[in-house]
Order: sequence, then structure tokens, then C-alpha cells
Amino acid sequence: MLMRTELSYDAPPADVFAMLSDPAFRERVCEAQHAASYDVSVDVAGAGLTVRVETEQNTSGLPSIAKKFVGETTTAIMTETWKDGSGGAVDISAPGKPTKVTGSVTLREAGTGTVQTVELDAKVKVPLIGGKLEQLLVDTLQAAYAKEQQVGTSWLAGER
Repeated sequence: MLMRTELSYDAPPADVFAMLSDPAFRERVCEAQHAASYDVSVDVAGAGLTVRVETEQNTSGLPSIAKKFVGETTTAIMTETWKDGSGGAVDISAPGKPTKVTGSVTLREAGTGTVQTVELDAKVKVPLIGGKLEQLLVDTLQAAYAKEQQVGTSWLAGER
């Protein structure tokens, strides 16, 4: 299932990239998303970088069909591999679960601000209910990126 979301920021692309490169920002996003636990690492390599965020989330708010599949908590590992400040690849996995999310992230100037575009393809390989679980996964990802945008807007306004 395909997903596309755009996050708009009132800051130039270099400032947004610097924010996305900051482990403290990523940790703040995890806290805002109510992660039960998280581990963030950022490795800079030339003009690019690799961001790895591993989170454990409580699944209490999920429908019962999904909770049977994922359990009381679920772990997600999100890796962004940026070639430079303009964009890169996204990979999200859930160890032990038949899910895979891959795609891209880009930053582009929009007037005096920046638009971060995330395009993902979510796959859940479960007979009969895979489509429903994919929709739930996409909805969860959309909510997570909306929370990231809220944190990012505050971050760029100097509220750290």
C-alpha cells in the first residue's frame, strides 16, 4: 500500500536537514509519539548521513485484530539513508513480523520554507487480513509523521 505525506516547515532546507540530523530532535519525536523506549543514532558520512531510530510502542490503542498479530508491544526500526541534504531512502522493519516498509524522503525549497516529502510502500504479508493491516500501518505512519511535523515546527521556532 502506497503512502505519501508532505511536511511543511517555515525554514530553509539546510535548517530542516540540520534538525533531521540532530539526535536530540529524533529523541524528542520519539517522546512525542509516546514510545515506551527508543534508541537513536546518527552517523554522518560526507554530505550524507544514516539515521537509525528503534522504538518500542505499546499497542493498547490498536484494534483487537491487530493486537493479536503484533502483541502488547511492537518494535520498529526506521533507517533513513540520506545521500545529502536533498533526500535519501527510508526503510522501516518490525523484527519478527512479516512487515516491510520502504521508500524515500526528500527536502525541497518552497518559497521561504521547506517541504519534506515522504513516499512509502507498506507491505504486510498475512493471508486474508494483510490489506487491513497495511491500512492500519499506513494510518499509524501518517499519524507518526504528523507528530514529527508538530515537533519539528516547535523545534525550528526555537522551542527545544
